[in-house]
Amino acid sequence: MLADRARDGDVDAYEELVRRYRGLAFRVAWLVARDRSEAEDAVQEAFVKAYHAMAGFRRGAPFRPWILQIVANEARNRARASRRREALRLRVASVAASGDAAPSPEAATLAHDEAQILLRALDELREEDRLVVAYRYLFELSEAETADALGLPAGTVKSRLSRALVKLRTHLVASQGATA
Repeated sequence: MLADRARDGDVDAYEELVRRYRGLAFRVAWLVARDRSEAEDAVQEAFVKAYHAMAGFRRGAPFRPWILQIVANEARNRARASRRREALRLRVASVAASGDAAPSPEAATLAHDEAQILLRALDELREEDRLVVAYRYLFELSEAETADALGLPAGTVKSRLSRALVKLRTHLVASQGATA
């Protein structure tokens, strides 16, 4: 396991972990900090902190939730310290299924508009709700990985996710009523 090799002092293994999780870590940091510069700094600092904490990493444990928890904490600390709050802007690209023709300009515009509506509704949620939805559905973590990454019991993730989805649905219905 790569994380175990890194824990044992293999620098090349740790560099591979950084390469593997840097993109996901940035998206998590951006979701929390909501500022590109702060997110980049948070990711860099989180990987440095994780490197120094590797001796305490539990052998055989999954690395992804562990690093994402460190990244989220670092981003949260930076966001609080700087008091920056920008609108959530994630790029959601629609990828045509293999073998399908490229979407028409109309379909692409509609998909983009729908993604923007979803992101605005997601932005209306509290940070803890936004994170649980994003980890589970945008970053495709399992419930167990989401619980590990957020440092919460699995039952808390289930209930928080359920409540967050109800709130998200409410925001989406309200936004569709406003555009109708």
